[in-house]
Amino acid sequence: MARDDVHPAASFPATPTPALKKSTSNTQNMKNQKTLLGFFQKTPTSASTTSSLPDRVVTDVKKPSVLATKNFTRKSSSQITPAPSSDALDEDDNLSEQNVSKESSRSKEGLPSPVSSANGEPVGQTLADAEELTAFGTPSRKAKKKMLSYAESDSEGADSIDDDVFKPTAKSRPARPNKRRKVSESADEDVYEDENVFDDVDHDEIDSFIAPDDSDEDVQRPVKRKRASQPQSRKVTATQSPGQNDEEDELEPSGTSNAQRWIFDPNNPRALQPRPINAQSKAPGAYDKKQKPKAHTKEPEDRYPWLADIRDIDRHPREHPEYDPRTLYIPPLAWAKFSPFEKQYWEIKQKFWDTIVFFKKGKFYELYENDATIGHQLFDLKLTDRVNMRMVGVPESSLELWANQFVAKGFKIARVDQQENALGKEMRERDEKVSGAKKQDKDKVIKRELACVLTAGTLVDGSMLQDDMSTFCVSVKESLIDDLPAFGISFVDTATGQFHMTEFVDDASLTKFETFVAQTRPQEILLEKGNVSVKTLRILKNNTGPTTIWNYMKPGKEFWEADITIKELQASEYFPEAWPTVLEQAKEKELLMSAFGALTQYLRTLKIERDLITIGNFSWYDPIRKSSSLVLDGQTLINLEVFANSFDGGSEGTLFQLLNRCITPFGKRMFKAWVCHPLMDIKKINARLDAVESLNADTVVRDRFTSQMTKMPDLERLISRIHSGHCKAQEFVRVLEGFEQTDYTISLLSSSSGNSSDSEGVIGQLIAAMPDLGSRLEYWKSAFDREKAKQNGILVPERGIEEDFDDSQDTVEAIQAELSDLLKKWRKELGSSAICFRDNGKEIFQLEVPVKVGKIPKNWDQMSATKQVKRYYFPELRALIRKLQEAQEVHSQIVKEVAGRFYARFDENYEIWLAAVKIIAQLDCLISLAKASASLGQPSCRPVFVDDERSVLELIDLRHPCLLANVDDFIPNDVVLGGPSNASMTLLTGANAAGKSTVLRMTCVAVIMAQIGCYLPCASARLTPCDRIMSRLGAQDHIFAAQSTFFVELAETKKILTEASPRSLVILDELGRGTSSHDGVAVAHAVLHHLASHVGCLGFFATHYHSLAQEFVAHPEVEAKRMQILVDEVERRVTFLYKLEAGVAEGSFGMHCASMCGIPRGVVDRAVVAAEEWEHTGKKVREGEKRREVGGELALGVLSDVAWVLRGDGAGEGGDGKEVDEGMDERGLEVLMKYIEAL
Repeated sequence: MARDDVHPAASFPATPTPALKKSTSNTQNMKNQKTLLGFFQKTPTSASTTSSLPDRVVTDVKKPSVLATKNFTRKSSSQITPAPSSDALDEDDNLSEQNVSKESSRSKEGLPSPVSSANGEPVGQTLADAEELTAFGTPSRKAKKKMLSYAESDSEGADSIDDDVFKPTAKSRPARPNKRRKVSESADEDVYEDENVFDDVDHDEIDSFIAPDDSDEDVQRPVKRKRASQPQSRKVTATQSPGQNDEEDELEPSGTSNAQRWIFDPNNPRALQPRPINAQSKAPGAYDKKQKPKAHTKEPEDRYPWLADIRDIDRHPREHPEYDPRTLYIPPLAWAKFSPFEKQYWEIKQKFWDTIVFFKKGKFYELYENDATIGHQLFDLKLTDRVNMRMVGVPESSLELWANQFVAKGFKIARVDQQENALGKEMRERDEKVSGAKKQDKDKVIKRELACVLTAGTLVDGSMLQDDMSTFCVSVKESLIDDLPAFGISFVDTATGQFHMTEFVDDASLTKFETFVAQTRPQEILLEKGNVSVKTLRILKNNTGPTTIWNYMKPGKEFWEADITIKELQASEYFPEAWPTVLEQAKEKELLMSAFGALTQYLRTLKIERDLITIGNFSWYDPIRKSSSLVLDGQTLINLEVFANSFDGGSEGTLFQLLNRCITPFGKRMFKAWVCHPLMDIKKINARLDAVESLNADTVVRDRFTSQMTKMPDLERLISRIHSGHCKAQEFVRVLEGFEQTDYTISLLSSSSGNSSDSEGVIGQLIAAMPDLGSRLEYWKSAFDREKAKQNGILVPERGIEEDFDDSQDTVEAIQAELSDLLKKWRKELGSSAICFRDNGKEIFQLEVPVKVGKIPKNWDQMSATKQVKRYYFPELRALIRKLQEAQEVHSQIVKEVAGRFYARFDENYEIWLAAVKIIAQLDCLISLAKASASLGQPSCRPVFVDDERSVLELIDLRHPCLLANVDDFIPNDVVLGGPSNASMTLLTGANAAGKSTVLRMTCVAVIMAQIGCYLPCASARLTPCDRIMSRLGAQDHIFAAQSTFFVELAETKKILTEASPRSLVILDELGRGTSSHDGVAVAHAVLHHLASHVGCLGFFATHYHSLAQEFVAHPEVEAKRMQILVDEVERRVTFLYKLEAGVAEGSFGMHCASMCGIPRGVVDRAVVAAEEWEHTGKKVREGEKRREVGGELALGVLSDVAWVLRGDGAGEGGDGKEVDEGMDERGLEVLMKYIEAL
């Protein structure tokens, strides 16, 4: 028997029967046969056994009676058989056993049989003996009243006819095998579980789940079960059973014989008579009603009225403001009509209505109803039905693949697993029967429970995560404190179990919150329903992707308040001893605890909160670390393309891609944090630069680390999985080997860093700080068999480690020894050493006996056979197999318990393992900086940091770091800002597309690289550490927030004016272009004056308002520079030289750029005429030059400062003392005096 999902009783009789040979044609058969014997003989021979047939008087030849072809009422099987495996009997199996029983009973009545069995006994007698088969059954089958079979795919596989002795076909379907098994309404329909239809399916058969499209019509269908060839007319049945013939004899009128019917006279051929219709017998009232349509042919709402009018579990309709899309209301009357399996499914699904529920059925996961529709529409999964539910299914082995597909589409995935198999269910029912417990509906089906819910923001399995970077689920609590927005935020990386917490009061522009969102880019967001501002939503939507999952949670009930959170944490006993320090400190922060409460409640619904919280990995998070790091706010991260480019949002061409050369997954995550928060302390920066210089000077450490750590698994995520107890055995071995490799690598690095400078530097400190791993890893070298763990996925402890495991293993081995002794016994008694045990699918330990061996005991039941061998079960063997399988079931539970103990034992040192991971991650980051520094080409240099009172930035021959790989002839430029002899602000003018924005961006990127601890692509670099980089680039609007382009410009500018300091680096590009020229010039003038005179920051102010250069020509803190170009007035062409030089651009040369872009010449000519007539800027420049020549008026900014000074203590109109003092501080007065001196 080739397939283990076809039960032996359905395919083989209990008695040996001659094999059927394939018939080449019906005509050939008729030529070779003269009697009924020809239908049953393997090959016609002269030594025919027809002599054994009783003589009959031929009186007439009649047409076969219609009644003779009808099926007769089937009797339900009542034989109870043991079930040591999880196979279950289905309806076809019952039918086959019933057929054998009926044929046997009819034979015993004494009707003559036309054929004898292979061993010479009459078939009637051997069939009578076969009742012992149905009495004992087989070790892999259970007796059931009715069985619900899985709706199979079209492909059943192929059996070799030459290998099978006999293949009976159900009498109701004599000519065509059944493609889809019948469905009954039994409450215990899923007892078939692991084996009935889809067991041991080849990967090629997975295609049978894919719905065929039009292109599949010409594709050869999967091979079906072979059967003897039949003529198309199907007038003669070549495999009529003895039982059927006897039945026809009984139904003939007395005085006739139908033996003559089977005589074929070649000299007097007669036309074949049309065969009567083989009508199926009907019990009274059994099929009077119209057959029920298949579930998958009708929409769910057509079959369930409560799906046509969907409401949440509180009965709110969809249009209700309190409607919860996550739940579903099912009326009480509907529950009464459900089968136990349907109840089991809908009890889970009604709580996860917006989630795709994968329901475990045997070796498959199935999706039902609306979920099945989604799977069919999105992925062409083949749609079928189970009872009254439409269904699609995927193999258990490919669950991760399909779950990834759904998660990538933005769906949540719930996984419902079986808590027992069919054998476990039977053992449970036996125990319940002994204890007298009352059996409920839910106990009639295999127990299943919600294992977990997978979402894009809470994935924990490394194989399902898209990359090595952190994925965050963020909970946000918003409120107002003193009319300012305040936030409590808690977020977690579920893959590592790292919780971050923060609470802050923000400004009106939500600068901190926007920075936080840009840094973390949440994949899943938890918000309090009805308590989120429009600004907050706008920032979240602008900085998250289309697959981000949004969860609006009910206030109080789901989004807990702070006091409820504390009570829940205490009641759940996540921390038996003491709370983590960070969580203890957070108790006093109401907004933060409320946010953490919502996150806890949400993780609880996903069944993962205990695994994560009990790790105790909590830390504070500050999106803007003013005191210790360079602040890169959200807008700056976007404008400078630090993590995502502006082209397609990808990482191509970003700073992070340039610098990230880490080889470990946890190193990459730490490096991202380094880029988000560059250092500001000169001592720490120089320590990193020293390490980079040392690593590049002597590459031994770098090369050894790289070679040893290249294939390092994600230890940070895996130790979190070990803590939760959901780690695979192979992963556990990888963790142990990873830490052993880490210990070995550190020893190598210790011997490599021999000189004193290395040992005293950052690298030496990290190596010295590595905890002792050797002693802790010693136990695990001999705790279990690693090879078995790798190959079989099971942790098998060494002898003496786990006593209960040893005892259970001994029990299993003892039973296996009994089986071995039994085999030896029968080899000796039957006199054949070729006798052996053979597993046939789920039918294990069948005793395989060669055909030539005789004297088979009568109480042996033949289960299967080939030409050479026959396979048997007998009572003693069945009892041993049952005993073995129950022992193996108990042993499998002990194996799981042992694995849990190993994981808990390893997790006792979680802090030590995590500390080792962090040290390796830091080494990886330093080596990444060294590799990035070495890849910059020449010239490159180590930046020099100075702590002067006046900020300075000097970068000589600077190139844009991110363009080095793509541009071979990049033109370098000198950037000089601040210091004792240079202005702090550069007013940059130039033609369109001359390279102004490139200069601005590469200056900021160079500062970030320097403060991370990386070399720079320039000849020399000298700078003071910056506390903040602020940018105002590009033009965009926020339509949905009702903010125009100019509004957005001014909002960002206001943030710069408020937050910038003398240590900040500010870049503004074309401020004021969103409004009219007059207003734009005025705004640009005022902002530039304030930054240069009163803030004193370093920066660039790029503009096309060339009149500003004349206004600030004498300003001591503003220096005019331009991008060098060559202009061809005749051809109206501009050659861009991309070189920064002193001076003011002659113009923007917009007409030249228009001509170069292909604008029609006539349009450009007309534009030139209009520009000459209307140009305002050129006139202002010329007038300013004339006034300056004759000692004319002062710049408006200077006049404004003089006015502030004359007001004194702030008595002037529209001001107060505080504003005056802030407006004219000591720096403002100093700049004003320098300006006057310059006059």
